This record gives sequence, structure tokens and C-alpha cells, in this order.
Amino acid sequence: MVSADPTTDPTAEIRMRPVASGLQFPEGPIALRDGSVLLVEIQRGTLSRVAPDGTVSVVADLGGGPNGAAIGPDGAAYVCNNGGFEWHDRNGITAPGHQPADYAGGRIQRVVLDGPDAGTVTDLYTECDGRPLRGPNDIVFDAEGGFWFTDLGKSRHRDSDTGALYYAQPDGSSITEVVHPLVQPNGVGLSPDGSRVYVAETGPGRVWCWDVDGPGRVRRAEGGPGGARLLHGFAGYQMLDSLAVDGDGNVCVATLLTGAVSMIAPDGTLLRQVPVPEPDPFVTNICFAGAGSRTAFVTSSGRGVLYTLEWPTAGLDLAFSA
Repeated sequence: MVSADPTTDPTAEIRMRPVASGLQFPEGPIALRDGSVLLVEIQRGTLSRVAPDGTVSVVADLGGGPNGAAIGPDGAAYVCNNGGFEWHDRNGITAPGHQPADYAGGRIQRVVLDGPDAGTVTDLYTECDGRPLRGPNDIVFDAEGGFWFTDLGKSRHRDSDTGALYYAQPDGSSITEVVHPLVQPNGVGLSPDGSRVYVAETGPGRVWCWDVDGPGRVRRAEGGPGGARLLHGFAGYQMLDSLAVDGDGNVCVATLLTGAVSMIAPDGTLLRQVPVPEPDPFVTNICFAGAGSRTAFVTSSGRGVLYTLEWPTAGLDLAFSA
């Protein structure tokens, strides 16, 4: 009997194995060159490192709610801090809730990873044009050294914020609101050639895209928010979290409630959904080891597990690594 090949057969099973467990709502994974994975633990308020043997160590205590993370051109880690959540236990599944009582605002943080200042945390941005950041969520650097990030906003018991897509410089010199309003913008990513920027909206279950017209600029050509084009709208009640783009340009977006990572072709076709082994409504993110490798890592946040797997296609080298 010949096993189905997941690189060519969308029905073939893709197996994941756990790398680490007991994590406190992990998110924002970054595959490092030494084989370890940098990630945030939102509930714990830390930037943590998971060694290949599963050992977990704290890199920095960030407070609030560290969320998306990326390596910048200076080798530091840049973290979207959403300000934290109320937390709930739902039959053994950890679930984030509304804005907490000790919420102190959202921010973009820079974390030194190496040298004598390793672990040093700087709040880089807390506002844009006098408007406070509310719930920064996901981040991606472009080849020019700037970064796109989403601000999902915060929810309260009777109201919630509108969200936005931003572009900023890693030296703290410039931040621009590119698109507003968006409805719970979460995952953000760039096509392999940097010509498109993608944003996933959580509640609506939609992935939007814009053509990039230069650093921090988009072409507004369609009828979506901010002139966006709809890449894919999910059927039924499926919510979206963070995303990554693979080497073939597929948008791989964590799909909440469904408990899977969804693979969307550049033309908007939903190619397949890859569930985690133990059902978890809070599958939140995926990252790739890089070009030429099919190794990927997935955060199953509700259960506190980091998985590794062989993805159907090769990954993509991000603009910067560590």
C-alpha cells in the first residue's frame, strides 16, 4: 500500500508531533536558525524560547498580553502587545476574554536577544497620531526593514474597538495608520515577492489583500475596506487568527473554532485545512523553518502545546532571522 503524499494530495493526512506542552497560551512562533522556536506566552506575559528538546526558558518578561512577534533588521525581536485579557477555563481549554481590569494600553515592544543587554525590553510605540494603540496583534517585516502590524482592538462587555493596519519603522521614528476601519484585524503577512499584504479579520472570517505600492503604501482598487480585495471568505462560523505565507505564496491562516490551519492559494482557493491532533478551538498561528524546508510549527494555544509537522509545501525565508 502506498501512502498518500500530502504535497500533492489535499486529502492526505498530515501528522503533527508535540514539541512542548504546558505553555500559557502560546502565540507568535518564530523558527530560529539553531532549531529552537521563539514564541510568546500571552497569559504568562513573556517572550519564551522552546529548545528542540522541548525545554522552555523565558527570554523576557513583557507584561500585558504579548501576541505576534518577528525578528527585525537589527536582530532584535519586535512584539505586538495587546495589553492582556481576562482569562477563562472552559473544560480544560484556556480561553481569552474581554479587556482586563489592569489593562494599560497596547504597544509595540523591542526585545534584545543577544549580548550583555539580552532581555532588555523597550516600548517602541504606544500611539499613532495621538490615538492610543489598543490591541496590537500580528507583525511582519518587509525587505526594506519596516514592519506592518495589525491592531485588533479590545472588547468590553458592551462595546469593542475598531481595528486598523499600520506600518512603522523599527527605530521608533515613524508610525502610519494605513487602513482604518477593519473588523478585528488579526493575522498579517506578505507575499513572497512583497507585492501583496494580507490581513485576516477574526470575527468575519475574511482574508483581505492589497497590492503594495511601496513601504507602508497600498493601492486602493477594490470595494473592500480601505480598497481591499477579498482573497477568501470562510463558510459557516469560522473565525481567523494569525497567518504566515509559505514558499508557494499560499496564505496559511490559523482558523479558530475549527481548530486547524487553513491553506489558501494566491487566487483565493481554499486548498485544505490541517487540524491539530487534540481538538482545540484556539489554534492561533503557524511559522515555517524557511525556504527549502517543509518543517512548520503550530501553536495550539487553548491546550498550551507547540506542534511541529511537515507542511505540504516548502516554507519561506522571512526578511530577517536570528
